[in-house]
Amino acid sequence: MNVYEIGCMAEKLSTNVYPGRGIVLGLTPDGKKSVAAYFIMGRSVNSRNRVFVQEADGIRTEAHDPSKMEDPHLIIYHPVREIGQGLIVTNGDQTDTIWDYLAQGLSMEQGLRTRQFEDDRPNWTPRISGLICPSGSYKMSILKAADAEGSDCTRFFWEYPAIAGLGHFLHTYLCDGNPIPTFQGEPERVAIDNDIDAFTKLLWENLNADNKISLFVRYTDLETRTYEQRILNKNLGD
Repeated sequence: MNVYEIGCMAEKLSTNVYPGRGIVLGLTPDGKKSVAAYFIMGRSVNSRNRVFVQEADGIRTEAHDPSKMEDPHLIIYHPVREIGQGLIVTNGDQTDTIWDYLAQGLSMEQGLRTRQFEDDRPNWTPRISGLICPSGSYKMSILKAADAEGSDCTRFFWEYPAIAGLGHFLHTYLCDGNPIPTFQGEPERVAIDNDIDAFTKLLWENLNADNKISLFVRYTDLETRTYEQRILNKNLGD
């Protein structure tokens, strides 16, 4: 078994009907750009009634049809926010917790130790988070229920150097189910493309057509700090 094998995002997504929400962080093969991608999926009408919209410092989710919104507390949030020359990417309102702690000179880990998994019994959806540092190195984390009853929280943190062509993929669920089984193990090693449009297309076209909702991808030049980004929304015909 090759534990250093680098997987293909197309294969990981096309063979999994429901990975849930997912974060990919990494570095382009030429070593020049950091990469962040975040996607959301949904099975319920409430979850599917969303789009990504651009904000001054990142993106937020909002209801595509406000009249159909039932419970916003786990589905409306700010998943991507800039912090200095860093970028926070998460699947929930812990984005703001991380931002607040970093703004005080504290760490992502300190902020996440004040949070736990989502309160959506019986799934107990994990909170997944990432932080890209100015150097291109990055951190990832998952907060998961310690047992089926959700009696306590387990917290996992990883730090990765910037390695050209390598990324890591962390998602909320192993696969579809009822309840939905949470992600297990370390973030998965995956290949990153030099071209933002090619990578965006690869991700979007391999997400399950019935369950995918929205996708965000950003490539940031580590030297100039300029970036390109793409936002796709199924509800807007993308």
